[in-house]
Amino acid sequence: MGEQEKEASLPSKDNFSEWYNELLQIAKIMDVRYPVKGLYVWHPFGFTIRKKTYSIMRELLDRDHEETMFPLLIPEHEFMKEAQHIKGFEEEVYWVTHGGTSPLEVNLALRPTSETAIYPMYKLWVRSHADLPLRLYQIVNTFRYETKHTRPLIRLREITSFKEAHTVHATWEDAASQIDEAMRIYKEFYRRLAIPVLSSKRPEWDKFPGADYTIAVDSLMPDGRTLQVGTAHHLGDNFAKTFEITYEDSEGEQVYAHQACYGVSERCLAALISTHGDDKGLVLPPEVAPVQVVIIPIIFKKPEEVLSACEMVAEDLKDAGIKVKIDDSDKRPGAKYYKWEMQGVPIRLEIGPRDLKNQAAMMARRDTGEKEQIPLEDISSTIKDTFADIHQNLYSNADARLREHIFLCEGLEQIKDKLALGIVQTYWCGKEACGKEMEDVIGAGILGIPDEQPDCKGKKCPLCGEEAANSIYIARTY
Repeated sequence: MGEQEKEASLPSKDNFSEWYNELLQIAKIMDVRYPVKGLYVWHPFGFTIRKKTYSIMRELLDRDHEETMFPLLIPEHEFMKEAQHIKGFEEEVYWVTHGGTSPLEVNLALRPTSETAIYPMYKLWVRSHADLPLRLYQIVNTFRYETKHTRPLIRLREITSFKEAHTVHATWEDAASQIDEAMRIYKEFYRRLAIPVLSSKRPEWDKFPGADYTIAVDSLMPDGRTLQVGTAHHLGDNFAKTFEITYEDSEGEQVYAHQACYGVSERCLAALISTHGDDKGLVLPPEVAPVQVVIIPIIFKKPEEVLSACEMVAEDLKDAGIKVKIDDSDKRPGAKYYKWEMQGVPIRLEIGPRDLKNQAAMMARRDTGEKEQIPLEDISSTIKDTFADIHQNLYSNADARLREHIFLCEGLEQIKDKLALGIVQTYWCGKEACGKEMEDVIGAGILGIPDEQPDCKGKKCPLCGEEAANSIYIARTY
């Protein structure tokens, strides 16, 4: 193996933590060397993946939401209004206390999330039932003083890509319907990324501070832990009462509104990288790949003819809306293969004199490694069909792996054994004290109550032995 290939080598994905950190650097996703703990710099290549991923989220939300942007700084008196909410974030808030050398009259919080920035404005904007529903979202950075071990894209002090939607509704039921819609959007979003997710209702002690209930989606990471990759919170009228968000109903009465909020961060990109990547590097679904097709000229004779053919193929693909790049650098073909495999390019085309003679190109798929010769005629339709197949293959493989790592268990010892391998589904009486004690006994948290329930008739809670009210997911988490 030459020096260029050695430079691109990764640790095995079996050592997930080391593999993940190395891949972010080698594949040019993020640079972790910024001199503030928990803050990272996006490389242009990684930022392009981020941009393409969030364009999917925008597309899904823009159907019935509007994008907006609220200030980063939140006055202390507004931030402190919602007691439950503040209690959930009080240890994580960064405070701005000076303007230059002068103390501020009012301390300003850097938003950890934006309820207390947005809802004073909603009080001014919502007047009557005709203003409802109000559905706005923003994609912004948020700041949380994370004291645990920070990890790029997973546990940060600056969340650079936080999509938060905030909606206002006439009734509790309308807000609940919006939560259901948020979960549908999340599932469609992750399906577009070829990532299977599990949704569950969080236990009372793990819901969003100030919410009536929280539903979240989780993905399975390569080491068997789960990553929370989206949350949706039914706020009831709790924040409406705090911020006096009322509307005039059809009978002329002033009534408190009901609200929902839901968010996704760049953890979606951590899931994207971790779910599909392998020992050679990134494996990207075509929709979010910055380069969808790389063309490698195989030049040992007739260089002008080969390069001309590569350029013609590239133009055909560009005309079809495909992101394509010709690698005509001086590197040897093997070094080029390693480079583009590391960056997850879905399809590689190799074109040499023999291929020209056959009016064909050699196509290599990043997901399977399979190679086949394809005709140059109408090559764009062949490539697009292959993109669809790559996406489906990535999703099917990830979904199969997820299903293989969910274990239905009934006893505590079995739960402990299987937790090392993935996600446990077990039974629970529904009592908070019992749930918290179960978490302590097994050393892992209850994710929540799945929306798809097995038959619980006759099943017992593994801790107290009482009749099970429902099943739950348990997992070790990031």
